[in-house]
Amino acid sequence: MVFGSLFTPFCGRPITLIGSRIILFFLLFVTSFESLCGQETGTASPATRETFQPDQSQIPVPPPENAIILLDSERNRFVSMAGKAIDWPVEDGVATSKRSGGRVNHIVSTVHFRDADIHVEFMVAPEGEGNSGIYIHGHYELQIFNSWNKKENEVNEHDQGALYGFQKPLANASRKPGEWQVYDIRYRAPRRNNAGEIVEQGSVTAWLNGVKVQDETRFSEPRSVYHPFRYGTTDYLKPIAAQLKAKQRGPVFLQDHESPTKFRNVWLVPLDDQAIDYVQK
Repeated sequence: MVFGSLFTPFCGRPITLIGSRIILFFLLFVTSFESLCGQETGTASPATRETFQPDQSQIPVPPPENAIILLDSERNRFVSMAGKAIDWPVEDGVATSKRSGGRVNHIVSTVHFRDADIHVEFMVAPEGEGNSGIYIHGHYELQIFNSWNKKENEVNEHDQGALYGFQKPLANASRKPGEWQVYDIRYRAPRRNNAGEIVEQGSVTAWLNGVKVQDETRFSEPRSVYHPFRYGTTDYLKPIAAQLKAKQRGPVFLQDHESPTKFRNVWLVPLDDQAIDYVQK
């Protein structure tokens, strides 16, 4: 039974009211199915990715109300690799990396988190190639390096903006040594099962000086042999490594690589309810 044509002929036949309802149902089903499949595979939609676009047009960037301040002119929530007071010089909220013979004089946040947006302002020095980094959970490094004026086709996984050992930067956004620069990083930790095996990869999206340099870059087990839990590790870090394995929760490190890199205005915004003030028992 035909209840009346609603549209002009399609493929030589009129679309009836019943037929149009069937087509509409089919389109809605396909759209919902595609959306569901994207969630199951862990692939974020373009709209989700675009929600993280921090304003870096002027620095220093004021932290939002819900930020946890790690370093400013009033607060310093970092300790040494041994869990003691840091020996980096700190003046007016600016901490300067102090070299050590083994490149292991990193500083470690006392705030631990799982997923977070992380903000770090820094200044590279000409000495030591400006080499430093932001070790997220001590495992995954957003590289700091004097990559200014380097050609795009020469940039690699060791240059500034890289997720070290995993992915080179999408663009070279580095400024000259001696100028303040800024990273904003959205970090999602990998998920592990009870056996400690990664069952879902982590991801990083990062902006450097107003340019996106990492876009949902996926990673699994850490690759560097020099990260703080493998090289120069301490008794203070050992229980933190165990906590990371069990809960995927840990600190952020600012790296010593024998270059006097300056840091200021360091803060994070947790993306879940897992952030804690860590006190070792």
